[in-house]
Amino acid sequence: MVTNFSIQAVKRPYYPQKALMLFILIMATLLFSNNVFALSKVTAVVDKNPAMINESILLTVTADDDVNRNALDTSPLLSDFIVGQTSVSSQTSMVNFKTTRVTKWQIVLIARTPGQFIIPALTIENQQSEPVELTVVAAKEANNTTQTDIFVTSEVSRNEVYVQQLLTLSIKLHFAVDLKSGNLTEPSLTGATIEKIGQDKQSDNIINGRRYRVIEQTYAITPEQSGEFTLAAPLFSGEILQASKRRSSFLSFAQTKPVSILGDALTIVVLPIPANYPANAQWLPTDILTLHQEWPTGNDQFTVGEPITRTITLTAAGLSKAQLPKIEMKSSRGLKIYPDQAELNANLRNDRLVSQKIQNFALVPSNAGDFVLPEMGITWFNTVTNKIEVATLPAKTISVQAGEGAFKDSALSGLKNPTNQSGNSASDAINNAGILTGQSPAVVNEVYVQDKRLQWLFLSLWLLTSLAWLIQFFYLKKKNQTKVKNSSHITSVINSGNHYLALLAACKKNNAEQALQLILPWLRQLLTVNKSGLEINNIAQAQEIIQEQNFSTALNDLQQHLYGKSAIDGAPSWQGLALLNAIQIVNKQQSEKVNSHQILPLNP
Repeated sequence: MVTNFSIQAVKRPYYPQKALMLFILIMATLLFSNNVFALSKVTAVVDKNPAMINESILLTVTADDDVNRNALDTSPLLSDFIVGQTSVSSQTSMVNFKTTRVTKWQIVLIARTPGQFIIPALTIENQQSEPVELTVVAAKEANNTTQTDIFVTSEVSRNEVYVQQLLTLSIKLHFAVDLKSGNLTEPSLTGATIEKIGQDKQSDNIINGRRYRVIEQTYAITPEQSGEFTLAAPLFSGEILQASKRRSSFLSFAQTKPVSILGDALTIVVLPIPANYPANAQWLPTDILTLHQEWPTGNDQFTVGEPITRTITLTAAGLSKAQLPKIEMKSSRGLKIYPDQAELNANLRNDRLVSQKIQNFALVPSNAGDFVLPEMGITWFNTVTNKIEVATLPAKTISVQAGEGAFKDSALSGLKNPTNQSGNSASDAINNAGILTGQSPAVVNEVYVQDKRLQWLFLSLWLLTSLAWLIQFFYLKKKNQTKVKNSSHITSVINSGNHYLALLAACKKNNAEQALQLILPWLRQLLTVNKSGLEINNIAQAQEIIQEQNFSTALNDLQQHLYGKSAIDGAPSWQGLALLNAIQIVNKQQSEKVNSHQILPLNP
């Protein structure tokens, strides 16, 4: 009992005393902590003094406490400096049970002009830093032995241009330190279109004995308004790597430093269009503009129905691809023209943009004779001599000879004979036909096999037709002499079915080459039956004689597919349904004309 009592007597008086002492200790610690970490000092320093114009100046503002990141107001700096990237960091450290807290702002400044400046006192929670005196000198006033780690240069191809005259801008970033990251602003100019040319170029250059890494960007600028304009200075913002100040390289890490470099602004004078420039001509200000043409052969002798490819190339320096004018070729009677889609190219040569337009025209003569291609001219303004000039292609005369199917027959002549006059085999003839028709030898070989099958088919049909004709001939001769005369017309109609059936088969198989070959033979026999007395030597004459709209449209589509370069290069294959329907309509119309003139007499 005494032991238990004594224990209770010891515990009761010490419980409230210890709790009270613990509470007092906590409150004292909190009060002491508030007194220790209260903001008491703000400092401001710059990393260099004096500094060069357009060179970044790093202003570091430090507060000896953990404060809000937005507590610093940098607006007082805008009157004399360009304020760039701003970074904020907080740090807490403890040494010998003493805790220190620091908040640090790093602000990149660029002086607008050289001279003497005072960075004003900056306020953070009622605490102010001391003003900092700063000297900024121009680049030419700086000591030649002092070189910057990073600088930006910009240069234009010319400072005075005409409206819509293209000029090039070259921006180069030079740096002799290690870059961690960076961004270079794109150029801007009021009333102008700006387009980057190519990829960034990288090179090395030694300036005053120091090696620099150079990154170059090139832009094409086309001003759309006249007047005097200022091309905004390029601004580089990034971070560079700095070696750590710690002695132990094993535990140290590379530190970064923000930098901003401003280039020089450039002034450009844009002149208006001269008053004496023709109003009906497209405005083309350039150093040089040329026209060049190419033909498939050296001579000027061509054949009716043979496609002629004329290639016209327009080359201009100082114009973009979008500014190149349209190349047009005037058509003439008996000569159809099929223009292809123009090919555009642009390259940078000797710091000048050279643009080129290549236009192909497929010319298909429908009549024999001489055709005069008129002179072609493009008006342009020479920015070197300030004179109006005209780039011309002289008039040209081409002679077209009559030769029905000469192009196709010469290409496929080796298919009909195993060995031609030169001793070449049939396979060589197939290869030559593939070259002339623009198809591969495999495709021509397939056509050759199909052609042989069709020949046997036509021969069988012809034999059956001949047999039927003989039977009908002798039968009608016995009954009536008049019927014999009329049967000759019917026989011709039946014979014309050879080409007609073959033509329908070619259309069903979508074989454009074979269909074009069979058109004229079918029409000749069909019109001979009608005793029209008209001869058809080419497609154009066939269209004039038949005068059926669907038939003419289908033939034009067929020729466009065979002779147009763009269609051969990648357009869908030819579909013969439209031509097949048109042929059936024409054949029916001509057959009705035959029947209307061949009414047989009634039997007694």
